[in-house]
Amino acid sequence: MPAPSGSRPTHARHIVLALTVAAYFITYMDRVVFSSAAPDMRKDLGLSLVQMGAILGAFRYSYAIFQVPGGWLGDWIGPRRALALIVGWWSVLTSLTSVGWNAASLIVIRFVFGMGEAGAFPIATRSLSRWVLPSERGFAQGITHAGSRLGGTVAPVVAFLILRYGWRMPFWAFGVVGLVWSAVWFSYYRDTPEQHHGVNAAELEKIHSATGGPGKPVGSSVPWGRILKSPVVWQISAMYVCYQYSLAWYTDWFPTYLTEARGFSAHDRGTFTGLSWIAAAIGNLSGGWLTDLVLRVTGDVKRARRLVGILGFVIAAMGIYSSTLTHDPRTCVYLNWIAFAGLEVTVSVSWAIPLDIAGDYAGSAAAVMNCCGNLGGGLSSQFVPYMVKASGWNMPLLVAASLSVVGALIYSKVDASRRVAFG
Repeated sequence: MPAPSGSRPTHARHIVLALTVAAYFITYMDRVVFSSAAPDMRKDLGLSLVQMGAILGAFRYSYAIFQVPGGWLGDWIGPRRALALIVGWWSVLTSLTSVGWNAASLIVIRFVFGMGEAGAFPIATRSLSRWVLPSERGFAQGITHAGSRLGGTVAPVVAFLILRYGWRMPFWAFGVVGLVWSAVWFSYYRDTPEQHHGVNAAELEKIHSATGGPGKPVGSSVPWGRILKSPVVWQISAMYVCYQYSLAWYTDWFPTYLTEARGFSAHDRGTFTGLSWIAAAIGNLSGGWLTDLVLRVTGDVKRARRLVGILGFVIAAMGIYSSTLTHDPRTCVYLNWIAFAGLEVTVSVSWAIPLDIAGDYAGSAAAVMNCCGNLGGGLSSQFVPYMVKASGWNMPLLVAASLSVVGALIYSKVDASRRVAFG
C-alpha cells in the first residue's frame, strides 16, 4: 500500500527507472564482452570467421525465438519475478561462456544464453507501463536504451582484462554483476505502484491521472489475436528488422572489422569500440528527448514518433555509406560513430510505440517487434562472414545503409496513435 501523502509526490518511479537502466546496461555489457573477446577466442580455439558467425547467430536466433515467450512471461507472472529470473539466468550463462572449448560448445552456451536474455527488453518495457507517465515515455525509452549502449563502454575494460588474464576471465567477472542486480531488483521493485511501500498518495495520483488508473492485474490473459491483427505492430516489426541488422553489425562485428579491415591494434580496437557505444547512448537520449519534445509541442503522437524515426534512419544511412568511401581508418571510425548515433535515435521511439498502442500489453507487443527484428540480426551475424569472403568488408556496410533507407520509408507509414483495440 502507498505511504500517506506528503506535500510533494515521492520519486519511487524514478528509482524504478534507474534500476531498469541498470538492467539494460547489463544486457549489452554481456554482449560486448563476447564481441570484444571474439578475436582472441578465434585465435585461441582455432575458430574460423564462419564458425564465429554461427556462434553469434546461435545467440541471435535464440534471442529472437524466445522474445514472445519472454514477453508473455512478464505479462503472466509480473515483471518483478520475471526480470529477476531471466537476468539471473543469463548471468550464469555469461560466466559459463568462459568454459567453452570449441565451436559446438559455444553454440550451445550462446543459444541457452539467448533464451534467458530474450525476455529482457519486453519485460522491462512491461515493468514501466504502469510507472512511467505518457509524456515521459520517449525519454524513459531513450535513457534505458542509452543505459544498454553504455554497457558497450566496458570494451576497454574487457580489452585490459584479456591482455592481463586471458579472454576467459571477463566472462566470470561480468556474470556476477547480473546476479547482484537480480537480488536488488526483486527486493525493491513491485509490479504496480499501489503495491510499493515507497509511493505516497501524491505520486500515486500523479501516475494514475496520467495513465488512466490502475492497470490489468498480473496474470491476465494476453489478447494475442488483437495484438497480431494490429497493422502498427507489423509495421514496427518490419522496421525493426532493418534496425537490428545494423545493430548486429555494431555489436557483433565492429571490433573484428576494426582489426581485420582497418588495421587497429587490440588496445585501439577496445577504445574505439567503447567510444562508439557512447555515441550510441547519445543517440538514444537525443531521440527520446526529441520525440517527447515534438509530442509536447504538437500534441500529435503520430508525428512525434514518425518524424524522429525517419530522421534517425536517414542519419544512419548517410553515415554508414560515407564510411565505406573513405580510405582513412580514423575517418571511417568517426563516420561509424555518427551512423551508430543516428541508428540509435530510432530506438527510443520504436520502444515507446508499444507503450503508446498496447498499454498493459506493451511487453507482448514489444516482444513481437523484437522477435522479428532479431531474426534480421541473426541473418546479419551469420551471413556477414560470407559477404566478407565474397566481396570484402564493405559489403555488409552497404547492405546496412540500404536497410536504413528502407527503415525510414517504413517509419513514414507508422501511426502510433492507432491503439490496439482490446475491447
